[in-house]
Amino acid sequence: MKDIAQRAGVSESAVSFALNNRPGVSEVTRDRVRRVAEQLGWRPSTAARALSGEGSATVGLVLARPAATLGVDSFFLQLISGIQEILAERQLGLLFQVVEDVSAECAVYRRWWAEHRVDGVLVVDPRTDDPRPGLLDELGLPGVVIGALPGDTGPHPGLSQVRADDAGAMASIVGRLHELGHRRIVHIAGLPSLAHTERRIRSLRIEADRRGLAEVRSLTTDYSDTQGAAVTRRVLEEDLPPTALIYDNDVMAAAGSAVTAGLGLAVPQDVSVVSWEDSALCRLMHPWLTALSRDTIAFGRLAARELAALLDGGAARTVQVPLPRLIERESTARARVEPTVSRPLTPEEIK
Repeated sequence: MKDIAQRAGVSESAVSFALNNRPGVSEVTRDRVRRVAEQLGWRPSTAARALSGEGSATVGLVLARPAATLGVDSFFLQLISGIQEILAERQLGLLFQVVEDVSAECAVYRRWWAEHRVDGVLVVDPRTDDPRPGLLDELGLPGVVIGALPGDTGPHPGLSQVRADDAGAMASIVGRLHELGHRRIVHIAGLPSLAHTERRIRSLRIEADRRGLAEVRSLTTDYSDTQGAAVTRRVLEEDLPPTALIYDNDVMAAAGSAVTAGLGLAVPQDVSVVSWEDSALCRLMHPWLTALSRDTIAFGRLAARELAALLDGGAARTVQVPLPRLIERESTARARVEPTVSRPLTPEEIK
């Protein structure tokens, strides 16, 4: 500020008024100070702005998942890319942290709030029993929940939601597999504590009951290729194995396809495979994987825009993203018609 004041020929207090857009200097002086500041490469200190109550120009994102599973998850990479596009336009920084569980995530929010580190947060992976909305209400920290909260959480005036239709997406998958003749379907799901996992499992049961499919079920995992492969092997070695598998991400679908081949079964002749998330991995597999396609980068952009709107003083709201589209590739086909088991005729039938 001293350098700017000397070059602009004004006092340091005038520089402060001009750069903080406060009254006390003329527009001519304000313009001159800003031009000099630009020439000197001056930028406002976010730490100083936070201490003065003007905000940190930063938003936060915490992921409470095992770090090992995040490294191969294409969904979060694309989501963060979309978020960053909008934050860069708004000259907002992103403070990112990975923690082990939701309790640690809540501790991070408390610390960020106490230190004025962020102006708002992006919340991912809503839980069935989620303490985060109540905590953010208590702290008065604006946020956007990416994915729908459970229906019984109550109103949250500082939280917007960007909702995905998990139930509708599952209905579209089950409907198509049913059309292809599949009656034994296993859904290899993600973490059981996540709200979207619960919605997908519930939708699967509803669709199965509606169509009279008794041999349809969900099995939960940690989203990793290891658990995805282990569950696949277990169900395919059963006496009456499924004819179709639905995986909650592309990594598990790829691992499951490899296990299927290792057991001497062919995709899709013996087992059809569907991935919930589409990615380059789905198109690098042989055969190419049928998958739900959605614009995850646009999902991230929308979430960031909703948070920016809250920071600008807008009201919290809920926005629905478009239903994902099922792209059919080589990994799904009509279910095989199982041969009728022959048996000896009874004496009565011989007569």
